[in-house]
Amino acid sequence: MTARERRNRPTEGNTEGTWTRRGVLAGLLGAPVLLIAACNDTKGTGTAGTGTGAAGTGGATGGGASATGSASNSPKTSVAKITVLPADEAANASFTQPVKVTVAAGTLSSVRLADSTGQAVEGRLAADSASWTSTGTLTSGTRYTVAAAATDADGLESDVNTTFTTTTPANTFVGYFTPENGSVVGVGMPVSINFNKPITDREAVQRAITVTAQPGVEIVGHWFSSTRLDFRPEDYWAAGTKVTLKLRLKDVEGAKGYYGTQSKDVRFTVGRSQTSVVDLAAKTLTVTTDGQVSATYPISGGSPEHKTWGGKMVISEQFQQTKMDSTTVGLGDEYNIPDVPHAQRLTTSGTFIHGNYWSPAAIFGSQNTSHGCVGLQDAKGGEDPSTNGYKFYKSSIVGDVVEVVNSGDKTVEPSNGLNGWNMTWAAWKAGSAV
Repeated sequence: MTARERRNRPTEGNTEGTWTRRGVLAGLLGAPVLLIAACNDTKGTGTAGTGTGAAGTGGATGGGASATGSASNSPKTSVAKITVLPADEAANASFTQPVKVTVAAGTLSSVRLADSTGQAVEGRLAADSASWTSTGTLTSGTRYTVAAAATDADGLESDVNTTFTTTTPANTFVGYFTPENGSVVGVGMPVSINFNKPITDREAVQRAITVTAQPGVEIVGHWFSSTRLDFRPEDYWAAGTKVTLKLRLKDVEGAKGYYGTQSKDVRFTVGRSQTSVVDLAAKTLTVTTDGQVSATYPISGGSPEHKTWGGKMVISEQFQQTKMDSTTVGLGDEYNIPDVPHAQRLTTSGTFIHGNYWSPAAIFGSQNTSHGCVGLQDAKGGEDPSTNGYKFYKSSIVGDVVEVVNSGDKTVEPSNGLNGWNMTWAAWKAGSAV
């Protein structure tokens, strides 16, 4: 019995539809007539299919009833059509362009863009809910998935799931930084970054680099050139300061068509506070450690013909022993010493404070005789711990400040080494791109 027949079946108490024995017998006697009619009249097939009673059920399978039933029970399909750009399975999608999801004949109800780790990328839905655009940054060489859903005017939903992979840039740049991760440095140590490609978008690159300190202090970047960016506070770091450099250069376009590759953190610690003053008039080196004078040494500085630059200079490298050749600094063949002990670099151009074993002991504290370096009495091989050169070297670390006064020469260029401390704070800040 069909649902329609159940609805039309008379209930008890309805005298017009009461089932009597006579009615049942009449129905049985009339059945052959109906069956014959059904077999000989094609129009009757359709009529029987839509009729009521046992006879209507009998000849309707696959007929009109079946057709009517299929039409009323088939699910409707949403007419909302979703489009995603980049296209599904795109292999070299741009990581510099936003992802766009649009819908025709409907409104977007949800959009999720995520990388291969499941990290979602933010986006913005248009006011009319007809489009969605990513606002977060995409990463190069990364596979992404998009899951979007929309509804049409009848409330029917459609959805789409796509994937794409961003391209890897052909041209890249990197920044070589100092100090190294985990190092302990002196109070004058700036963060210095040298790029292997000239940077034309200095603002974009500088914004991708942050330097923070604990305890907190204002830290500002200064561009010395298109390939060098340094960071420092207004005054020397406080002893014990923890400094963090965050490089977020990956996919930053530093110059047209050139993208950064680095995304890393670098942490270093400022050690004890030690600064030294070289007085070329008095020919002495005075060392102050944690606010107290810890040593005074006789020295010999640059001769009148080769004066030592004045100003604040930061120790950038240390060598237990190194070769010094005058031809490398434009002084011809005036000297070539293969084993200079306890050498500590103060400028890129070649100024050092170092041990000196080849000059008479009497010159230290009395004469300035060098080619521009600052010398302390030392022993050949640098193994004698009683010498001043040995003692000063052992007490020093990279980042310590050596200030030269009364040199009679100009102040060292701030870009010659890690020597930005020779600029006023206002001049330093003026070199920032942000």
